[in-house]
This record gives sequence, structure tokens and C-alpha cells, in this order.
Amino acid sequence: MFTINPCAAGCGRPAITGYNLCFVHQANPEQECARICSYIEENQTIKDLCVSGMRFEKTDFSKHRFYGCNFKEAYFYNCNFSGVKLGMDFFDFAEFVDCDFTKSDIQFVSFAGAAVHNCDFTDSEILHVNFEGAAIMNTTYDNSNLYNSRFISADLIKTTFVNCNLKHVYYVNSKQQDVLFKASNTAEAVFVMEEQ
Repeated sequence: MFTINPCAAGCGRPAITGYNLCFVHQANPEQECARICSYIEENQTIKDLCVSGMRFEKTDFSKHRFYGCNFKEAYFYNCNFSGVKLGMDFFDFAEFVDCDFTKSDIQFVSFAGAAVHNCDFTDSEILHVNFEGAAIMNTTYDNSNLYNSRFISADLIKTTFVNCNLKHVYYVNSKQQDVLFKASNTAEAVFVMEEQ
């Protein structure tokens, strides 16, 4: 699991792997992002990486394996995660826009408080994943196994869960607008809405 080394600038954010400063305090953030992207490109399996707050645009994460990595508050625009394997990673308060997660294997990962817009998780294994407090819009989870995942207090807008395994999936206090559950086993999910 990644080690949290505080930023030497004293801001309290975690330092980026390989440096003593967080992404915000990097003198050349574009160069730092290029260094991390090159590292990812050269390694199929990545462990214990801390890139909290980093911005990724059109980055190819496809078919890579990430274990115990910290992507907290990172930004992902038009990134390819197709076929990715994620295990015990943290994407809390991260932002995903126009990202492809099709045919991914995501287990024991946290997307708490994340913003997920126009993303595609079709045909994926999404097991024991935490989307608590996430804002999810125009996103597709069709034909996926979401066993024991959590959408507690999440905002779900124009999102589809067509033909999904929803056994032990918790939608407690989630706000739902134009959400489609067609052909999914909703009777095995937990829907408890906050009383007004």
C-alpha cells in the first residue's frame, strides 16, 4: 500500500511518488505528469503509486494493473481505462470526464465523492467498490457485475444499470433521476431512501 509522505511545502497534501512535493507545488506540473505517464506506459503492473491531485488528459491506462495506488483528487479527461485491473486503489474526490472503463476488473476500490460524467463501465467486474457520495451522470454500467458495491448518498443522473448483477448493491439515500435498471436483479439490491 502506498506511503503517504506529506508535501515539504507544508500544505498537508501527499507528495507525489519520487518527489517531496505535492502536485500543486510542483515547479513544472506538465513535466511531472509526463514523467508519471511515461512510467505508466513502461510498466504493465503499477503498485503503491501516489499521484494525488494530478491531471491526466487522453492518457492510456488500458490493460494495466494498479494495486494500492492513490489517485485522490486526480482529474481524468478522455482517458482509456478499458481492460484495466484495479485493486485496493483510491480515487476519492477524483473527477472523470469521457472515460472508457469497458471490460475492466475493479475490486475493493474507492471512488467516494468522485464526479463521474459521460463514462462507460460496460461489461465490467465492479466488486466491493465504494461510490459513496459520488456524482454520477450520463454513465453506463450495462452488463456488469456490481456485487456488494455501494452507491450510498450518491447522485445518479441519466445512468444505466441494464442487465447487471446488483446482488448486495446498496443505493441507500441515493438521489436518482432517469436511472434505468432494466433486466437487472433489483430485488437483491438494497434501496432505502431518506424519509422526508
